[in-house]
Amino acid sequence: MDLSPTGTSAPRPTPVPPFDPELSVALESLGNGPRAPVTPENLAARQERDSATRPRPTAEDLRADGRFEVAELSVPALRDGPDVTLVSVRPAGREGPLPLLYYMHGGAMIMGNAWSVLPRIQREWVLPLDMCVISVEYRLAPQTRYPGPLEDCYAGLLWATEHAAELGIDTDRVIIGGKSAGGGLAAALALLVRDRGIPDVLGQLLLCPMLDDRGHTFSSHQMSGLGMWDLISNETAWKALLGDRHGAADVPPYAAPARATDLSGLPPAFIDVGSAEMFRDEDVAYANAIWRSGGQAELHVWPGAYHGFDGLAPQAAISKDARDARTRWLRRLLTHSRSTEPRPAG
Repeated sequence: MDLSPTGTSAPRPTPVPPFDPELSVALESLGNGPRAPVTPENLAARQERDSATRPRPTAEDLRADGRFEVAELSVPALRDGPDVTLVSVRPAGREGPLPLLYYMHGGAMIMGNAWSVLPRIQREWVLPLDMCVISVEYRLAPQTRYPGPLEDCYAGLLWATEHAAELGIDTDRVIIGGKSAGGGLAAALALLVRDRGIPDVLGQLLLCPMLDDRGHTFSSHQMSGLGMWDLISNETAWKALLGDRHGAADVPPYAAPARATDLSGLPPAFIDVGSAEMFRDEDVAYANAIWRSGGQAELHVWPGAYHGFDGLAPQAAISKDARDARTRWLRRLLTHSRSTEPRPAG
């Protein structure tokens, strides 16, 4: 079977793993429109539609009748570029420093916003785990190419930890995370933090992360045209981010973390992915590379799950299992951290 890089002919291998029955029903009910590939020709229209239709709750919405304290912050970029917007949410009435989940939204680097992901995070983690979350509004491609989005994320993280006292953050318990493109950004941010030396990060939560620009894995061809995200859309997104550098031998690991040859010295990782999605093999390989480098990673491959399954079918049994596994990892990481009791921030 020819598994050559994207752009050459590579028929999809068969057979393919079946979708989970509950997930299959949800996928079929969606219809073909939202699943149509993103191409260079329709990218601008898809971005416009996403901006118009994706939820964007206001600060008042996020306060949820006073249960949360919400602030929209504008922080300076570290390099040339506009200020970075951060959305901070914490349980109302909590004094003292709390653990922080620094989160990057999904959307293939070309869509999404920092606000839409927060209601679910508030419900699933902020209250149950007594933590705060900061969601970063990084710039999108192709209007901003690499390294702009990653530098936005780093600038926001550095500012947040430097202002931990006023934000009520415990700098010993900072976890970075994200989903899909946000998961790829979180993985890249973990590499960047390791190599720049600041700030300290306790863990990385990588949910179906988008890691490899080359499109040459078995699963990227096996599952193309199926589920919620395929090889055509993925190539479009990576080209939007990298431009002419897409697929080149010298793409840095900060742009595509699957390119990294040294994964030593990284914080513990949680990685999950579906068995029936194109990111399966690159995510499994990333976990394996962390282990081979002597690091710690918890890997879950959800049987019959496609990309973004838990968002499309939140009531499915496997979606509930996935959410429970993520929450257990976060709780375990926070419990076993160097400082199980909050200490004064600063």
